[in-house]
Amino acid sequence: MGKVLLEHVSKQFDSTIAVNDLSLEVRDEEFLVLVGPSGCGKTTVLRMIAGLEELTAGRIYIGDRLVNGLAPRDRDIAMVFQSYALYPHMTVYDNMAFGLKLHHVRKDEIARRVAEAARTLGIEGLLKRKPRQLSGGQRQRVALGRAIVREPVAFLMDEPLSNLDAKLRVETRAQISKLHQRLRTTTIYVTHDQVEAMTMGDRIAVMRDGVLQQLDTPQNVYDRPANLFVAGFIGSPAMNMLRLRAVSDGFDVKLTSGAVTLPAPAHLREVVRSYNGKDLIIGVRPEDLREGPPPSQEMAAFPVRIEVVEPLGSDAYLDVAAGDFNLVARVGGRTLVRPGDTLTLWVDLQRVHAFDSETETTLISEPAAATA
Repeated sequence: MGKVLLEHVSKQFDSTIAVNDLSLEVRDEEFLVLVGPSGCGKTTVLRMIAGLEELTAGRIYIGDRLVNGLAPRDRDIAMVFQSYALYPHMTVYDNMAFGLKLHHVRKDEIARRVAEAARTLGIEGLLKRKPRQLSGGQRQRVALGRAIVREPVAFLMDEPLSNLDAKLRVETRAQISKLHQRLRTTTIYVTHDQVEAMTMGDRIAVMRDGVLQQLDTPQNVYDRPANLFVAGFIGSPAMNMLRLRAVSDGFDVKLTSGAVTLPAPAHLREVVRSYNGKDLIIGVRPEDLREGPPPSQEMAAFPVRIEVVEPLGSDAYLDVAAGDFNLVARVGGRTLVRPGDTLTLWVDLQRVHAFDSETETTLISEPAAATA
């Protein structure tokens, strides 16, 4: 069993609380991504699972074993670090075999495991080379191979792609995902890159200031963020946020700031009524601001002034001004608008999010599903 369980785990460095009362279950064979900004505690969590940091409080189980008092070598895990941490004087083969030699594995078994891992990663032709003769991507594959040959209960990966260039990052990301599909080894992957989290994880755990904010599938985190932080962190470009006053006079239910007024969407009408006279934070994803309304959707007109156009080929990002708000819209790449133009965008009201302006928690548990 490759399940990893954290029960009320905390870590404090002097007066700084790095991880605060974290409870988390990583399922057997799951690829779980810990994601969050720098300093949120995600690497500390990984190091506590690995046994490289002592817990201040709580319990960690790997499989059915409580591992709090176990040394890292006894936890049956393999870690891939941000730096490749290869021995420069050893060949690729010896780097991959080194950990097995320390555990007194038979030579023929070492040869079998290294050959199989090298074949899986496509580095069979590199086994006699030294690290200095390898590219960054090749070195990262050797580091992955060194972990694979261990055949551990779980892989722990700490931002393994951050030293690669953009193109190589995309390629290696796909290789790691394929590797997991083949090996089905429980994997905990740490990153600050929300694109990596969304594309690689079976589930993602979003952290902030040592506290778990939300744990769910990537799509559910995107569609149903638990709070304002998650809504703004997951998604690129980030979700647009508007502070609007809830107004209800019985029949007319709307959200307004004076310069911007939106009718209350059907899924938010009761929320707006209950917040009458108070401010709400309304979230609109860039792709839900559109140049033209589909005929059968619940839409609202949104007059804007174009500030910047960022063409990306298939898409274009429009930085727009609406009253006092600066927003980003994601539209088709063949848009003809230019900076200085005025334009009516359309808000897909079925996809609008709402958050309490004081607690910053979501006010809806089930936003309407996306429509074709």
